[in-house]
Amino acid sequence: MRFGGVILSCALAFAPVAGHAQDTLADIRQDMSVLFVEIQKLKRELSTTGATSVALPSGALDRINAIESELQRLTATTEELEFRVGRVAEDGARRLGDLEFRLCELDSDCDIGSLGQVPTLGGAQDAPTTPAAQPAAPQAGGTQLAVGEETDFRRAGEALAQGDFQSAADQFAAFRQTYPGGPLEAQALVAEGRALEGLGNTRDAARRYLDAYAGYPDDAAGPEALWRLGAALGALGNVAEACVTLNEVAGRYPSSSDAIAQAAAAKTRFDCQ
Repeated sequence: MRFGGVILSCALAFAPVAGHAQDTLADIRQDMSVLFVEIQKLKRELSTTGATSVALPSGALDRINAIESELQRLTATTEELEFRVGRVAEDGARRLGDLEFRLCELDSDCDIGSLGQVPTLGGAQDAPTTPAAQPAAPQAGGTQLAVGEETDFRRAGEALAQGDFQSAADQFAAFRQTYPGGPLEAQALVAEGRALEGLGNTRDAARRYLDAYAGYPDDAAGPEALWRLGAALGALGNVAEACVTLNEVAGRYPSSSDAIAQAAAAKTRFDCQ
């Protein structure tokens, strides 16, 4: 029957939405546009021309109108969220770019003109790009490591724990060159920064912390990278920037009690308001 075809069209129209729970906002908006088109088709199917004696069930058009109204509401909400996410991402990128510029100013060997544009946090851009790999903290049964990767990381960590800062810094730098973009990249950056601090090279240590946080904000090393970056900036005399960075820790990582405590202690040292 004709109405049976309408029901089948409804089912086919709404079927793609159920499987896209993890889609981006742009994907959701695209799905909504498809649904709007299908709804218009269904309306034409349900509108009688007077040439048939088959009676449509009462209220069918009202139900479709209600669905269309709800889709319009969801579209407006999606656009609002997309706008808010974009503003947060752009603001974060500007802050990181400013920190990188200030660190470069402190280094006589750094060429400010060579600094590239900091990518928008979270990959929120108008043009689609290939997302950067986000390494996870090493766990049993987790991300597969390259042969020898965990052994090399552990060996460098032992040098750091023993206070052999030069060896640790060299080993972590070599580790990152050997396993670029690996699952331990963020942890290696933070550890190398700690070794550099042990050597009194706070400026380069701050750069490692900035690279770890900017490149891998959702990694397990992210909270430590952020509070150590703030502390390093304060040690370099940039107290205002240090306080701003340290204040970000609790908001960015509310569940990281250790990082929040470390940031609070650093704020006390620098007399942050």
